[in-house]
Amino acid sequence: MFLNSYMINHLNPHQWVNAHADYLYAFAISRINNEEQAKDLVQDTFLAALEKINNFEGKSSERTWLIAILKNKIIDVYRKKSSGLRTTDIKEAEQEQNDFFEEHTGHWIAEYGPKEFGIEDKDHIISKEFEQILQKCLQKLPVLWKAVFTMKHIEDESTDTICAELKVTSSNFWVIIHRTKLNLRACLQKNWI
Repeated sequence: MFLNSYMINHLNPHQWVNAHADYLYAFAISRINNEEQAKDLVQDTFLAALEKINNFEGKSSERTWLIAILKNKIIDVYRKKSSGLRTTDIKEAEQEQNDFFEEHTGHWIAEYGPKEFGIEDKDHIISKEFEQILQKCLQKLPVLWKAVFTMKHIEDESTDTICAELKVTSSNFWVIIHRTKLNLRACLQKNWI
């Protein structure tokens, strides 16, 4: 394998585990929420980087390059999980929303209408508790919904990128985002307030 002089001077695969493993693992676990799978993804990222080391052009830092590889691995996981999504998962998630609306009018049932969550005070303990509940609520979502929401609101990916990566239409994307927000809101209201 031929390494150009830039790679020899700027990439150090022998130090990747020490320099980047914890960061990559934290990135993966926040999106996958499965410890073993996150560890596997980090290992797969290092292997893929070694296989593609000649493709590194030095246009980004070593860590940024590794994160880009990891993101692609995570998207692959989202795709695989969403392709096996059962319609019962989606129906269960949609049922969560029905508890909050009048059947005939579609208006909010008064007791379930929008309320403040009480996290505006910036109390770090409350914020940490809220974060834990939010993570549990995210885990209840169908895989595709969680993937779309995570890519849009955590990773700040563009709608076009998400649609292309997850192979969903633009209109399907917006339906998923709407339903996901309703489900998260429902879950948070039941478990936080």
